[in-house]
Amino acid sequence: MSQGSRAWVLHVDLDQFIAAVEVLRRPELVGKPVIVGGRGDPTERAVVSTASYEAREFGVGSGMPLRIAARRAPDAIILPVDHEAYNEASAEVMATLRAQPGAVVQVLGWDEAFVGVQTDDPEAYAHALQRAVLERTRLHCSVGIGDTLVRAKVATGFGKPQGVFRLTAENWLRVMGARPTVDLWGVGSKISRRLAAIGISTVAQLAAADPDADGLVAEFGPRMGPWFAQLGRGDGARVVDDAPWVARGHSRETTYQHDLTGASQIDEAIRELTAQVLADVAAEGRPVVGLALKVRYAPFITKTFTKKVPETFDRAEVLARVMELVERIEPDRPVRLLGLRAEMRMPEEARDGHTPTRSGW
Repeated sequence: MSQGSRAWVLHVDLDQFIAAVEVLRRPELVGKPVIVGGRGDPTERAVVSTASYEAREFGVGSGMPLRIAARRAPDAIILPVDHEAYNEASAEVMATLRAQPGAVVQVLGWDEAFVGVQTDDPEAYAHALQRAVLERTRLHCSVGIGDTLVRAKVATGFGKPQGVFRLTAENWLRVMGARPTVDLWGVGSKISRRLAAIGISTVAQLAAADPDADGLVAEFGPRMGPWFAQLGRGDGARVVDDAPWVARGHSRETTYQHDLTGASQIDEAIRELTAQVLADVAAEGRPVVGLALKVRYAPFITKTFTKKVPETFDRAEVLARVMELVERIEPDRPVRLLGLRAEMRMPEEARDGHTPTRSGW
């Protein structure tokens, strides 16, 4: 490390991770359209977990119903999800990142992580990191380089696939200014529409916004309004934190191959989901403080019902509160999916009020 080295944030994103893992196990699939989802049967209700670049050329994307994906790419190979294989591959990648000189690694998921480094040549470091990952795991990755976590995360999209891209305060507005706000990390389609409704459509407009005068605080509140303005500038956390992630909650959901059409079927399904979620929560040793019930009616209309609950470890109490949410399910409407999430009290030592898209945590 030279005397002129400085702190950089690298965002490492594995290219088409799940599909790439499957292709490694089946070399004959190289160059072919591959779709991974559900149990690999497009006649069943399931969604696409990932698609290879070859499948994406047919318009197949994550979250798409598997049957539609199969129609769009009729020659695609459709494979079942194998969580164990992806966990193993991910662990190898993260171990490789941690082994890099001076690296501080903050894992974001199976296929992505922030790496904090001190170097005077972040591009050279990024290319060395890519080579190390490829040599150890045979997986390709893209790397975004930034002076904040937000800029590094956004930069990765410009480097895909298998590339490296730098995005800092110096070129942020030149690269991002004319782009729609939905291109920002942490701004989805709903938020972008709300921003557009107050006259903010581009990243440059958001970056220049006065939270009070331009309606951000009025629309999003005194905390999130200023945060969106900060996001528009690409500002935020600059330090990668390798402290273990503390889950705020656990959730389970099930897509049913046949619609649930009666109260008894829904009751049985809810009890099973609650048991699964409570088993996950019990391993955390923290009380439940909130619940969210997700209901997808046929053909594809989704509603979410939430409830705050007094802190409790009592399984019977949680089930009773869940059943109160169940009362909000519309009777006589076929249900194709149910999901349940239990929020837990955060430990005192955990950083409160932050998520990976809010200033990097």
